[in-house]
Amino acid sequence: MSPYVDPTEQLVTEIVVADIKRSTRFYVDLGFALLRDGGDFVELTWEEHRLFLAEVSAFRDASAEAPPRPKFPRANVRVMVPDVDACWERVKTLDAEIVLPIADRYYGLRDFTIADPDGFGIRFASVLRAR
Repeated sequence: MSPYVDPTEQLVTEIVVADIKRSTRFYVDLGFALLRDGGDFVELTWEEHRLFLAEVSAFRDASAEAPPRPKFPRANVRVMVPDVDACWERVKTLDAEIVLPIADRYYGLRDFTIADPDGFGIRFASVLRAR
């Protein structure tokens, strides 16, 4: 069966944020590209894959508030990079909250996880090479 849409359009994560400008700045500083800014809804990309950020006001028919910031991320999005150590050095200069420090993992990746301003996890990873 052929795909309904391009694979980069499937399983796109949308994160509800308290302050869209703060969150957009955070993700752009990490290396995401800003694709579209709709005010209270933003589309970001990483190698053609999209990530959505939205304030509650973007959901016109909802009467809700942004969820409280969790102590530990309820979920994370994994971003594969060719040099996770260089990414780790860049992230440390951004003063991001470190959830899991960089390390070689049993599942074949070298990775680390940080939290965005609303507590959503971003995990940067590189494939471990045979040593």
